[in-house]
Amino acid sequence: PSSRYAHFFDIEWHPVKDELADKLLIPILGDQYGAALEQQELRLSYTDGNFTVQYSDVVLPIAPDTYASILMVGLEDLATRAPVAEVDELHSVVTACINLPSRRTREADQIATRAREKEIIKRRLGALVDSSDAIRAYLAATVARFNGSAGQPRSFDLLDQLLNDQSYRLAYWRVASEEINYRRFFDVNDLAALRVEDPAVFEEVHRFVFDLVRRRAATGLRVDHVDGLYAPADYLRRLQRRAAELLDRPSDHPLFIVVEKILGPDEPLPAEWPVNGTTGYDFSAVVNNIFVDRRSERALTNLYARFIRERRERLSFADLAYRSKKQVLHETMSGDINSLGHQLNRYSERNRHFRDFTLYSLISTIKEVIACFPVYRTYVTEDGPVSERDHQYIVEAIRSARQRAPGFTSVVFDFIERVLLKTTAVTTPEECSERARFIGKFQQITSPIAAKGIEDTALYVYNRLLSLNEVGSDPTRFGLEPAAVHEWMADRQQRWPTALSTLSTHDSKRGEDMRARLNVLSEIPGAWKAAVTKWRSVNRRFKTEVRGAPAPDGNEEYFLYQTLVGAWPFDISGDAFDDFRRRLDGYLVKALREAKVHTTWLSPNETYEAAVLRFAAAILNRDRANPFLQSFLPFQARVAELGIYNSLSQLLIKITAPGVPDFYQGTELWDLTLVDPDNRRQVAYDTRRRFFAEIRADDDTDAPALLEWEEHDVAREMVAVGGSKPLVRVAAQHNGSGASAAVASDRLKVRTDALTDLLEQRPNGHIKMFVIARALAARRHLQDVYELGAYIPIQTAGTRRDSVFAFARAYGGRMAITCVPRLIASLVPNGTTRPLGRAVWTDTTLELDAGAAQGRATGSPRDSNTAEWRRFRDVFSGAIVEADVREGRFVLPASTLFEHFPVALLIGM
Repeated sequence: PSSRYAHFFDIEWHPVKDELADKLLIPILGDQYGAALEQQELRLSYTDGNFTVQYSDVVLPIAPDTYASILMVGLEDLATRAPVAEVDELHSVVTACINLPSRRTREADQIATRAREKEIIKRRLGALVDSSDAIRAYLAATVARFNGSAGQPRSFDLLDQLLNDQSYRLAYWRVASEEINYRRFFDVNDLAALRVEDPAVFEEVHRFVFDLVRRRAATGLRVDHVDGLYAPADYLRRLQRRAAELLDRPSDHPLFIVVEKILGPDEPLPAEWPVNGTTGYDFSAVVNNIFVDRRSERALTNLYARFIRERRERLSFADLAYRSKKQVLHETMSGDINSLGHQLNRYSERNRHFRDFTLYSLISTIKEVIACFPVYRTYVTEDGPVSERDHQYIVEAIRSARQRAPGFTSVVFDFIERVLLKTTAVTTPEECSERARFIGKFQQITSPIAAKGIEDTALYVYNRLLSLNEVGSDPTRFGLEPAAVHEWMADRQQRWPTALSTLSTHDSKRGEDMRARLNVLSEIPGAWKAAVTKWRSVNRRFKTEVRGAPAPDGNEEYFLYQTLVGAWPFDISGDAFDDFRRRLDGYLVKALREAKVHTTWLSPNETYEAAVLRFAAAILNRDRANPFLQSFLPFQARVAELGIYNSLSQLLIKITAPGVPDFYQGTELWDLTLVDPDNRRQVAYDTRRRFFAEIRADDDTDAPALLEWEEHDVAREMVAVGGSKPLVRVAAQHNGSGASAAVASDRLKVRTDALTDLLEQRPNGHIKMFVIARALAARRHLQDVYELGAYIPIQTAGTRRDSVFAFARAYGGRMAITCVPRLIASLVPNGTTRPLGRAVWTDTTLELDAGAAQGRATGSPRDSNTAEWRRFRDVFSGAIVEADVREGRFVLPASTLFEHFPVALLIGM
C-alpha cells in the first residue's frame, strides 16, 4: 500500500481472505506453492544491492525492510572473519532496514521517506559487498542457505518465511479464479487494470498520448474496451477537455474519438458521450444481416437441431448465454465476484434493514443478476438520475434472475435492485460513497463477464449459422429486411455520421469474406442439408470414442463443415494446402477450448483434442480417393462463387453508407481469416502495394475525369485488369464539348473488357481492391455528399426486387447512388452464371422519388424532369445511365446497372 504506484491499480487490500490483507496475490506458479518452493523453482538472488526472488523468467523484488532477515542470518559468525568496520557497516544497514517506514503506511511523507531511504540502503549494501571479499563470500553463503537443499524440506523454511513477509503472496495459477484481489483485463492475470478515474493516474497514463495530440501527430483516438472504465462518460469528457487545452480549441468536442462499444440489437450509444460514434461492430452486424435470407431461418434451425440431435425448442441462445456467463463466473472470475459481494456486505451492514443478508446470499444473487444482464453494462452515476435506458436494463436483469433462481431470497433481489437504481436511503456520506463504489464496480464487471461468456464461450457453441456468431452481433437475429436497414442507416447519419464503418477488426471471429460465403448457406438450405447429411455419413468412420462419446460431437462436426466452407482458400495448390491445415488445426483447438464443453484452457483434454484433429486430417486426406472431398469441393466452389458477390456488395455499402470506412490490415484482398491469432498474421503488403500502385498509376482520380468525362478536352481514363496483364489507358481528343460516338463506344468497350478480365480472375482478389480504389476515389471527389449528405432509401420493384439493396446520398446539388445485389443464389442456380444483364435481372428496377431526392440534395424542391438529375455515370464501368421518370419517380433498370459489373456506384452528372 505504501508504493507510490499503489493507487494506480484497483487492488483490494482487505479482501475476504485475511491472509491477503495488505498483500497482492500473484498467481504465477505452475504447481502448489509448497511444491514449487521445495522443488527449488523459487530462487533467492542478490545483484548490485538488490535482493530478488526468481521464478522461471519472472523476477520479483524483496522488500528492503526484510533484507534484515537475510543479512542477520550468521551475522555473529561473520564478526570473526571480517574487519570490524565492515561488520559495523553491515549492522548499520540492517538497522536502517528495520527502521524503514511501514509498507502499510498511506501517509505521503512516510511514503516519500521510505522511497528515498530504501534506495540509500541498496547503494550502501552494494558498495559494501563490492569492496569486501569477506562480506561477498558471506552473502553468497547466506543466499545459498536460503535456497535450501533438495530433499530436505526444513531447509526451505528461511525462504518460506521471507516470502511470507513480502507484500505479495505467490500462489498456484488456479487460485486466481477464486482469490484474485486486483482487477484485471478480463481474466488475464498479467494485465492489471488501471484506475484512470483517478485524475493523477489519468494524467500519468496519458502523458504520451497527450504529447501526440499537442504536436498534432494524433488527430483522433480509438478507445478500446470503454466499458471496462469506472465512469466512461467522465473519462471521455476529460479526454476532450484536455484535448481542448492542448489544441487551444474552446470546444466540448475538439478531438475525433470513437469507442469500442458492444451494443445490443436495440441498444443506443449514450447520446451524452462526447464521441464520434463506435468503432463499427454495430455497423458490421447490420450490413452482414442484409445478406442473410430470413425465409430460411426455420429450415436451418431444424437442420441444426437434427444434426446435433437436440430438440428445436431447446436451442435457446438466451439459455446458453446465461449458462456460459455462469460458467465464467464460477471458473475464472469467482474472485472478482467475491470481492464485489464483500463490498456490498459492508454497505448492507450500515443499515439495520439489510444487515441480516448473509455474504453467501449476496454473492450468489449478484452472480444471478450479472448472468441475466441483457446488455454489457449500464452507466449509473452517483451524481445524476438513473436514465430510462439503464432503469429498463436493471429491472429486466432482476426480473430474469428471479425467474431463473426462484429458490433465492426475494428480499435480496429487492435490495440489489434498489441499490443499483439508487433508491436505498443513504443517511451519511460514508453510505453514499459505499453505494456509489459498489455500483461502479458492479458495472465494470458485467462487461468482461458478458464478453467472456458470450463472445468467448456461447458463440463457439451455438453453431446454427456461423456468420452470425460475431462480436457485436446477435446470432438469434437471422437477417434484416432492407426497410429496417434503411431506418438504421438514416438514424446513423443523423446521430453518428462519422462513426467507423468496418467489416473486420483484430477481434473478428471470422474474416469479412468468410462471413460473406457462409451467408450463402441461408439461401440454399436444401442443398446445404443434403451436403452435410452426406458428409456426416461418409465421415462417421473417422470418429474416435473418448470416454464413451464420439469425437467430434455433432455440434463440433457441424462447426467444422461450416468452417471449411467459409475458410477454404481460393488457391489450395502446393504448400497452400499444408499451410491451411496447420492454421485449421490451431483454430480447432482454440475453438474447442473456448466452447468449454469437452476441453478448456484451464483443464485441457488433449486426448479429445487429438481425436478431433485426427478426424479433420482424415476427412481432408488427399492421398486416397476421398468421397468427402469429391462432394465438398464442388459444393464449396459454388458457395465461394456466390460469396464473392456478397463480399463486393458489403464492401461498397461500407464505403458509401453513413460513417467513415475502416479497413483492417490485409482486407484489401480476400479476407478468409479465422479468429486471432490467425487474423493477426503478417500481411503481404508488398503484393498489395504493387497492385494498388498499378490501379493508381496515372489515374487522375482526384479530378472530375473519372466522373465527368465529357467536360474535358483531353480525357484519360484508366481501367485496371487483373492478373499480370498491363493497365490500359485511353486518351481521346474531343471536338467541341463531347467525344464522338465511336470514340465513346471504343472507350466503353475497353473498360468493359477490363471489367470482364477482373471478373474472370476474381479469385486473386484484385477485383476487391479495384472496388476499393474506385469507390474511395468517388467518395473523395464527393466529400461533402458522403460526410454531410442525406441518406435516402431507394425502393425496388419487379421480379428480382428482393435481391437488390440500394440507397442514395445527396447534398449540395449532388447525388450518388449505391446499388448492390443480395440473395442471388436463386438467380444463378448453376453457380457459374454471373449476376449480370437482363437475363438475370429481367424487369427489376430501382425507384426513387425525384422531387424528394432533389429536395434532400439541394434544400429545395426542383423540377424532376431536369436533365442533370436524370443522368448518372457508373464509377466502375464508366457507362452513362439515364433514368426514366415515371409519375414523379426516377426509375433505373437493374439490368442496366448490372450489365457489366456486379455492383454499381452512380454519380449524378
